[in-house]
Amino acid sequence: MSKRRAGVKRQRVDKKRHLRNLKIKIELKKAIKNLQMLLANKNSAEAKTTLSKVASLLDKAAKKRIIHPKTADRKKSRLSKRLLKI
Repeated sequence: MSKRRAGVKRQRVDKKRHLRNLKIKIELKKAIKNLQMLLANKNSAEAKTTLSKVASLLDKAAKKRIIHPKTADRKKSRLSKRLLKI
């Protein structure tokens, strides 16, 4: 535990950012799981709309550097390939 004012503030800011990032990651994982479930059930109509939402969430997370941009691109690519197979 830091005793300096700057260190205490840094811990406070880091905690807020961690909670925000965690919230975004959880929302992203739920959306991806939902899309994978739709793909497994071969529901292509709903999967197309869900894929655009997931791609948007991935792009936003990558823009904020919550996940690496190339990771977001890779996930989008793999999910869209699975959609095309249906």
